[in-house]
Amino acid sequence: MQPLTNVAVTAARRAGGVILEYYRRGDTGEVTAKSGRNDFVTEADQRAENTIIDTISRAYPDHAFMAEESGETGGESDTVWIIDPIDGTANFMAGIPHFCVSIACQINGVIEHAVIYDPVKDELFTADRGAGASLDGKRIRVTRTTRLRQALLATGFAYRKKQDIATHMPVFNRLLSSSADIRRAGSAALDLAYVAAGRLDGFWEMGLAPWDMAAGLLLVRGAGGIAGDIKDQDPLKTGNVIAANPKLYPQLIEKIERTPQGGS
Repeated sequence: MQPLTNVAVTAARRAGGVILEYYRRGDTGEVTAKSGRNDFVTEADQRAENTIIDTISRAYPDHAFMAEESGETGGESDTVWIIDPIDGTANFMAGIPHFCVSIACQINGVIEHAVIYDPVKDELFTADRGAGASLDGKRIRVTRTTRLRQALLATGFAYRKKQDIATHMPVFNRLLSSSADIRRAGSAALDLAYVAAGRLDGFWEMGLAPWDMAAGLLLVRGAGGIAGDIKDQDPLKTGNVIAANPKLYPQLIEKIERTPQGGS
């Protein structure tokens, strides 16, 4: 594992410990509404994010950060850490054990290292660009499913894009009737990690923020899959992501592109 990844793993595990303290006692701490009626930040989010930034800053004081709760900090640097302290905050608040810590390291605009940590299941997903992807130290690969009608998919509806539900629902309906089934579990980062691990065949979502997907994109690519945008643009810039194995990816694109998508 690369030194930058090792630091990210340490940060993710420490943040996971903070999150579990709250989760196990059924206490999220102080809760503040953010951009919408279902978008919140908890005391646990803030403490976990501070833990991640502090851990990485101690090792790399000159690096910059793009984090969900604190925004862009750290000044000018070619190395930027993209952080979501709890991806799946609504699940966390409801006591649903499906959320994660997501950390990606971007160097000169390219995602080079990624860590996604599920503290409840104690599952650690890691990836280094050009060196594959792993789950708890064992290599993972995307599925070999070749037909969309046999595929188990996942999606989500980003809080920041509720106004686009009317646009997204035709895509959802089309894929529901064309695939084996669809899951909506509430954590885009874990959905992408599950595609990388072969638990899901594909995933799509529109209107995401960079911290929702940055680590997951590298995991999918490292596991032999494709993670991109419907118009072949950078998902980190458009907010729209489609991920699957190489056989299913064009089939997903074909179904999704029939309906115009709103970028973010």
